[in-house]
Amino acid sequence: MKKNYIILSALVLTAGMFSFQKSGNGKVESYLKGHHFYPTGLNIGSVAGAPGESSCTSCHSGNTQSGASVNTLTVLSGTTPVTHYTPGATYNVGLTMSPVPTRRGFQAVAMNSSNTVVGTVGVLVGARIVSNRAMHSSNADVAWSWTWTAPSTDVGNVTFYVATMAAGGASNQTGDVVYLSQHVLTASAGLTEQVKDKYNFNAGYSSSNNSVIMDFNSLVAGEMYFNLVDLNGRSVFTYKMGTSSIGSNNEKIVLPEDLKNGMYVVNMFVNNNAMEQKIMIQK
Repeated sequence: MKKNYIILSALVLTAGMFSFQKSGNGKVESYLKGHHFYPTGLNIGSVAGAPGESSCTSCHSGNTQSGASVNTLTVLSGTTPVTHYTPGATYNVGLTMSPVPTRRGFQAVAMNSSNTVVGTVGVLVGARIVSNRAMHSSNADVAWSWTWTAPSTDVGNVTFYVATMAAGGASNQTGDVVYLSQHVLTASAGLTEQVKDKYNFNAGYSSSNNSVIMDFNSLVAGEMYFNLVDLNGRSVFTYKMGTSSIGSNNEKIVLPEDLKNGMYVVNMFVNNNAMEQKIMIQK
């Protein structure tokens, strides 16, 4: 009788331990699958900070800041950085953060001026595809890269909206900071040159008031948009202007004081027509 009681107790204890272990594993797996670092877990879309969308703060506590000096996005044709796209061409896109946080993540999406997702994303290193967007697959990669195939036709300016995150403590909910940035690609260089000649566009830098002076002729009264790009293809300053006048236009854009000396490309848009010129900033 005593022997049977011991055996029965052992069976009950073993079953209890098995049930507890299964429950524990269930909780761990549920946590892992619920977190978007987990490769087969929850796919979170629409958090790149694009117009009408949220950012990483939809899941993480913290705040958003400008990522103009933190996010470096480079679009490469082969090994050459570009600020234009050719319809149907495939490009390698690289993204880094500076300084590199201990725990990090990102999401990026390419949209046209109507805020429609354009092109096709493919995965290279440290990224995965979520609703035709590039997103981190790990919080350990120092840099991310993916391919982007441009739409088959010219859709005007394409903006890459990027949200990167510097995560906080072990709970991933303390002290998180999300950095938002925008990076613009114009149509192919050939198309841009034709429009540039049509508008007789000229741009120059004035050190006396740290500004870009632009002269151009416009055949229409259209919305103007200014974008300054460094030679790595990174958008460093953007400004939405007013409406152009038909005929001669003269515009001045005051630049941020912390902008470094060097060579830049001025991208000026009237509606979806692009003009560009290289300038040297020397304060």
